[in-house]
Amino acid sequence: MYKDFQAYLQAELKNIEEAGLYKNERVITSPQGAAIKVSTGQNVLNFCANNYLGLADNKELVEAAKKALDTHGYGMSSVRFICGTGDLHKQLEAKIAEFFGTEDTILYAACFDANGGVFEPLLNDQDAIISDSLNHASIIDGVRLCKAQRYRYANANMEELENCLKLAQAQRHRLIVTDGVFSMDGNVCPLDKIYELAEKYNAMVMVDESHSAGVVGATGRGVTERYNLRGKIEILTGTLGKAFGGAVGGFTTGKKEIIAMLRQRSRPYLFSNSIPPMIAAAGIRMFDMMSETNELQDKLHSNTDYFISKMKEAGFDIKPTESAICAVMLYDAKLSQVMAAKLLEEGIYVTGFYYPVVPKNEARIRVQVSAGHEIEHLDRCIAAFTKIGKELGVIK
Repeated sequence: MYKDFQAYLQAELKNIEEAGLYKNERVITSPQGAAIKVSTGQNVLNFCANNYLGLADNKELVEAAKKALDTHGYGMSSVRFICGTGDLHKQLEAKIAEFFGTEDTILYAACFDANGGVFEPLLNDQDAIISDSLNHASIIDGVRLCKAQRYRYANANMEELENCLKLAQAQRHRLIVTDGVFSMDGNVCPLDKIYELAEKYNAMVMVDESHSAGVVGATGRGVTERYNLRGKIEILTGTLGKAFGGAVGGFTTGKKEIIAMLRQRSRPYLFSNSIPPMIAAAGIRMFDMMSETNELQDKLHSNTDYFISKMKEAGFDIKPTESAICAVMLYDAKLSQVMAAKLLEEGIYVTGFYYPVVPKNEARIRVQVSAGHEIEHLDRCIAAFTKIGKELGVIK
């Protein structure tokens, strides 16, 4: 049988490659940071990592992880409820709840698992999930695993959300779910308006803070801080793999009864190993650092404002953003790949995105700014974009 399937796969892969849309992985041979080295030996500036606060190679986090290796070993070799719960896991869960102003937290191997494991244990076919059309794939997959009635509204469209809520009055419980920052556009969800509608139509709210935690809000505590709603949202999910150190691990934090039920029934939690102690130890130190100073968030916000302002001045079409994500719109899929390749030749590491990651004819290069970048890094990136943009006719 495989011979037939092999031929099919080979043909499909060839079509992808001929269309100029084949995804090649570039190999990094240095620690993750603003400046990195790739396997070709080239030194490049990295503008496509989720390393928003520049903590992926932070010496204090590395040291905390090293110490945990000595005191707690390498791995837990177990799921949490059997013999995989360590003191560092409980400490990290408490730190996350304190940071977001919530009641309790549950850790997962990744936020994909947190989103995949949140809906099915809480809701059934008597209930409703109302989801933003641009929500992350992990939310979409999590919703598919649940038997609740599904409603979908256009991105950040409050009129459509209200219509969905009216229809969902036929169900028992209602949950609105949205990304905090939409990862491909960089826009922040209108959580204040969502909360008002939730109050009006007796619904709960869930926010995925993966691209907003550490970034949005005066002190980086996410969209609930941005809209003065700390502690009022029932469910928040997030990751330790972006602003919070860039490693692995996800979490759900929120109302204590919800977290308690997830500990009892959430399958990714019950059937996946605990995160390694060294990851938990680095996470604890990271949240302590964020409580001690706001220096990194302030630098990130300043860098982002500078970069977006200069790119607009150069003539690029930039999606409106309140995050550290700058979507440089090109619209043509192949152009996004060609431009990204030419930028790499200029020492700028970025990635082009196209359908199905983004809607058809909405191809773009997503630039992600970091607190690890210095002004000279930003200027080099802007100069390279301007040069290649003119060569390819993207700008005049």
